[in-house]
Amino acid sequence: MKIASAVKACLACLAFPAVAIAAEDLSRYSIEELAEIEISSVSRRPESLREAAATIYVISREDVRRSGARSLAEVLRLAPNLQVARLSSSGYAISARGFNSTTANKLQVLIDGRSVYTPLFSGVFWDAQDTFLEDIERIEVVSGPGGALWGSNAVNGVINITTRQAQDTAGTVLRVGAGNSERNVAARHGLRLGDDAGVRVYAKGFAREDTFTRSGADARDGWHSRQAGFRYDWGRSGDALTLQGDTYDGAIEQGASRDTHIGGVNLLGRWNRKLADDGEVQIKAYYDRTRRRIPGTFAEVLETWDLDLLHRLHWGERHDIVWGGGYRLMRDDVSNSSRLAFLPARRDMHLSNIFVQDSIALDNAWRLTLGVKLEHNSYTGTEFLPDARLAWQLSPTALVWAAVSRPVRTPSRIDREFFVPATAPFLLAGGTFRSEKLMAYELGYRAQPTASLSYSITAFHHDYDRLRSLEPASGAGSPLVIANGMRGNINGVEAWGSYQVTPDWRLSAGYTHLWKHLSFADDSRDTNLAAAGNDPTRQFFLHTAHNLPHGVELDFFLRAISRLPDPRIPGYVAVDGRIGWTIARGVDLSLIGNNLLDRRHREFANTTGGELGRSIQARVRWNF
Repeated sequence: MKIASAVKACLACLAFPAVAIAAEDLSRYSIEELAEIEISSVSRRPESLREAAATIYVISREDVRRSGARSLAEVLRLAPNLQVARLSSSGYAISARGFNSTTANKLQVLIDGRSVYTPLFSGVFWDAQDTFLEDIERIEVVSGPGGALWGSNAVNGVINITTRQAQDTAGTVLRVGAGNSERNVAARHGLRLGDDAGVRVYAKGFAREDTFTRSGADARDGWHSRQAGFRYDWGRSGDALTLQGDTYDGAIEQGASRDTHIGGVNLLGRWNRKLADDGEVQIKAYYDRTRRRIPGTFAEVLETWDLDLLHRLHWGERHDIVWGGGYRLMRDDVSNSSRLAFLPARRDMHLSNIFVQDSIALDNAWRLTLGVKLEHNSYTGTEFLPDARLAWQLSPTALVWAAVSRPVRTPSRIDREFFVPATAPFLLAGGTFRSEKLMAYELGYRAQPTASLSYSITAFHHDYDRLRSLEPASGAGSPLVIANGMRGNINGVEAWGSYQVTPDWRLSAGYTHLWKHLSFADDSRDTNLAAAGNDPTRQFFLHTAHNLPHGVELDFFLRAISRLPDPRIPGYVAVDGRIGWTIARGVDLSLIGNNLLDRRHREFANTTGGELGRSIQARVRWNF
């Protein structure tokens, strides 16, 4: 259908228009210690990775350092339970358990508790999300529903990025990198303010070169950006206070057109108080302002105000309860063009919620977790988001768990208020889109059979209803409307593990397999199943990390991705590598190579080409 193709192109252009060895060297930590890494994304309370009744992969600070990644989106390639595809110099498609696209809308992403979701299309603008990578403490990647704790956008997964406290980043770090595809510089300075407080500031900038067209010419999609921020932490006698903020500005080349400009500023405050019997109260508030201007297409300014309260308490000897609520106001102001429009151009959206989760110790080996969130939004009213998880601790090093969840994906502006062109007669007109629904069933096993081996495997069945479709309105010559005519299921397996070959050599591997079966309802007239995302059936990942004598580190990362079906993109095998050398105390040199096996390859569909070439970069870091 030509109209459907035109609408799909409009949706796509809307999203992406065209030192001495580290003191905490996790590659030298035992597998047992890695299993005890503290996480919070599964239950919004501290727990060890070993106990978590969910599919969760943790990217540690050491993983980030050894990856040689230059952006947050590239760091996420380390998680085997994510689908990460780069389609241009600045554009990425990132999802979990299917439905990947440049406007992927079933993933909740948080940076230090600040949601980076946009109500424009219920997804993430990845070209606007970054931080000072050396300050990342960990990234918790949960594949599977998290709606009972994290809300309506946490349908297929949650990415929770946590940065280090300011007291832990005293000193100065300066990093400079240059190569054939990117030049970058970053600096951070931290101070301890007595025994109880610390502060840091950072600044970074980069210029990334064009990708390539199929003929090998420059795609003219180069990208440059700069960012700065701060964090202040104070803590004493059970009280802790955090203040932090960032500002960024960048431009993305758009071929013969004028550049796209993006920018923003955010400010977050969080107060924690420890209570008796291991209880806790947390109050968090943040303000976020983003702007995006795509010449000839649209411009947007989005302001978000968010307030969140969490209370954790114990009830008796068996109940660990977390409850809370929040309110968010999102004020979206769009400048429309003749090509497309959001009507009304200005929209205030309100999101309020209350949630409770009880983790019940049935006995020494069995734990039942029951949770529910009631969330009220401006489009569909109140949504009910329940979740139940049962965990069986077979032994101190083995856990079996099962979960049943019902998350939803609520409407965004693109579902209800998007028109093409901006004035009648329309090819596409806003409809009465309702929330997409999912019933999810999961079964997982996590074990550490020996001191040098650990692994995790999860099988899941996702049953979707009321997925987005394009339907003709009644009457001859009527426009298409966005409706809920698609349904289906995705079955899958996610597995990964780590093996400590020697004290200085670790192998890590991961594999995912998806079986995707979608169809249209009997009364639907849509035929384009490809609009639901373009996903590989199989993904395989392998990382070898080796510490050599004289302060030399050697890392190789292999990923083998099967073909994408529609539009068809050939499968590929890519290898990235890093050689690191500690030259002197506080000074290290890295040589980083990406896509070492082939001259060029494509990872996702892109009208401008988006073929990724081989790249080499040298990087020097001073830590003093």
